[in-house]
Amino acid sequence: MSIVTKPRPPIAFGLAAAALTVAVPALAAPVQGSGVAWDIVEGLTTEIGPRPAGSSAEDRARDWGAQKLKSLGFQKVAVEEFKTRAWTRGPESAALTAPYAQPLAITALGFSVPTPKDGLKAELVYFPTLAALEAAPDGSLKGKVAFIDHAMRAAQDGSGYGPYGNVRRQGPTIASRKGAAGVVIRSAGTDSHRNPHTGVTTFAKDITPIPSGAVSNPDADLIARTAARGKPMAIDLTLMGKPFPDATSGNVVAELPGRDPSLPIIVVACHLDSWDLGTGAVDDASGCAIVTAAALAANKDGQALRTIRVLWSGNEEMGLSGGGGEHYVKLHGSEPHALAMESDFGADKVWQVKFNTAPTDKALADKVKAALWPMGIVLHEGAADGGEDVSAIIKAQSLAVIDLGQDGMHYFDLHHTPDDTLDKVDPLALQQNVDAWAAVLKVVANEAGPIGKATVKAE
Repeated sequence: MSIVTKPRPPIAFGLAAAALTVAVPALAAPVQGSGVAWDIVEGLTTEIGPRPAGSSAEDRARDWGAQKLKSLGFQKVAVEEFKTRAWTRGPESAALTAPYAQPLAITALGFSVPTPKDGLKAELVYFPTLAALEAAPDGSLKGKVAFIDHAMRAAQDGSGYGPYGNVRRQGPTIASRKGAAGVVIRSAGTDSHRNPHTGVTTFAKDITPIPSGAVSNPDADLIARTAARGKPMAIDLTLMGKPFPDATSGNVVAELPGRDPSLPIIVVACHLDSWDLGTGAVDDASGCAIVTAAALAANKDGQALRTIRVLWSGNEEMGLSGGGGEHYVKLHGSEPHALAMESDFGADKVWQVKFNTAPTDKALADKVKAALWPMGIVLHEGAADGGEDVSAIIKAQSLAVIDLGQDGMHYFDLHHTPDDTLDKVDPLALQQNVDAWAAVLKVVANEAGPIGKATVKAE
């Protein structure tokens, strides 16, 4: 009997193949959550996606939200449309052309006006801070593009966004006042990815709007390093986005009626619109999911004493003036409210609570703190302010406010970028938010006594 043997590959080849097999792991399955909050975030980002204010997508999102709230058992569900200023993105690109040719990852800022179709080709002048730009002589930037740097860093409470975000909010107006033909800023963000962060800028009434964009942090580093070499810089900038007036936005409101309709209501809010670069999962589909699921959870063991109203606000991203919060006051400002809360800081775990309540409400605040204590959520210094979607009603009625602060260490890595997508939402952290909110709502919505006015007036 003969024995037939098959040729074998060299041993080295076999070892290499084995090593290759070990070195290439299978792709991880997408994270999947469950429950009301996850269903809202997943559904809104999958079935609608990005929802820029005034767009047809935001319009579809309102219908989607109304149907979702009805299906969850909310009552008096209404879509309340209004006209507002909005803005639409166009083609955008940028490159350093001197002293070194370098492409730049850029995005236009909301309310930027367009450059010429063939681009704005100009000298680029570096300013390390907003204060340095403010110190420049009037007219000194005529025909030039200003670049404004800053040094935003991550913070658990997100406190850096206020001062460093002013580069985006105020920088373009100041640059125009100095005569600039355009402005580019370092993105208001804390990541190191080559993702620029968009966001709105507002030009003063006496200022001519100019093309305004933001580059990613790595590209801002590149510009800073280039400026340090002391050679003249030049940029070729194309930003074709433009404002459009009289756009349609709107709010979605719904209620879980309380046992005593004579008591002032509790309003909990989020914003339905988003920027267009990502799908608005973190900012702010998560907020709408959290407040909605928490309102339901607060009624799970029996109807709450007070009515809880959910407000999914429109056009928050384009600024407070003319947004959903103001429209809510126009329609509902005469209705008695007791307390307002908002979720608009992502979906990482809640770690702190702040109050703006009357001294007579100390017992109520103590009950809230006791409800949160087992979850590791502690009192934080400073007065609660609610946020843009409820600031108008807070100001109109001097409402009591409770803020539940999420961990913001990574929020500004994602904020207003293409990375604001569903995979960034941790289902466990999302549910922790719902649990924290539900704990608070079970206390305040079942408070039989009067809830006093805020001690610090809203600005």
